[in-house]
Amino acid sequence: MVSVNQHKIAVLWRGDRESRRAATAQNNRFHRVFEELAALGIHAEPAVYADDFADEVREHLLAVDGVLVWVDPIHEGQTRTVLDAMLRDVASRGPWVSAHPDVILKMGVKEVLHRTKHLGWGTDTHLYRTAADFGDAFPSRLRTAGPRVLKQNRGNGGQGVWKVELVSGPVSKASVVRILHAQRGSVPEEMPFEDFMTRCEPYFSSDGCIVDQPFQPRLPDGMIRC
Repeated sequence: MVSVNQHKIAVLWRGDRESRRAATAQNNRFHRVFEELAALGIHAEPAVYADDFADEVREHLLAVDGVLVWVDPIHEGQTRTVLDAMLRDVASRGPWVSAHPDVILKMGVKEVLHRTKHLGWGTDTHLYRTAADFGDAFPSRLRTAGPRVLKQNRGNGGQGVWKVELVSGPVSKASVVRILHAQRGSVPEEMPFEDFMTRCEPYFSSDGCIVDQPFQPRLPDGMIRC
């Protein structure tokens, strides 16, 4: 039983209707989070989410004091577009949301690598906000600066992160580039430069962008995470 003055926190992750029905504080990968909150005297409850029943989850979240959100930006073709809109609405009505979608867009996206390039971890970083900008500036940069790494603004698990190097020059639509996706299990492939540029166009949807940085040959030794 929850005491009248006990704080209530919802722990939210993605799942289907059946996993929402069956979820308890003990039968999920966040069970240690539930345990630690309970040790602090905070009542935590599962809030399994899917776009199909977003309104139901919204009503759930409006009845708690706060929500901890554990949902990747991209998962099996799904994005956080519907979820983020719902979380903004919930936060505007009182419950504390962590992390708030607007905070994520400030700190948890690849664009921050461009905004902070003047700091100690910075490098030769460029930002393309439109496909037209990308088409105008990236070819010459690839030709003169060597292998580059392109990153879509929101992603996880290496999705939308590419190493790109020129196989034959000069750079033109017909030039061949060698690309390697950062997702686990990916292998290098070669394709016409024009085809690769087309592949990247979806990254500009929903106010997206692409960050462009030089490839670091010593990457296997470790990397700086920002």
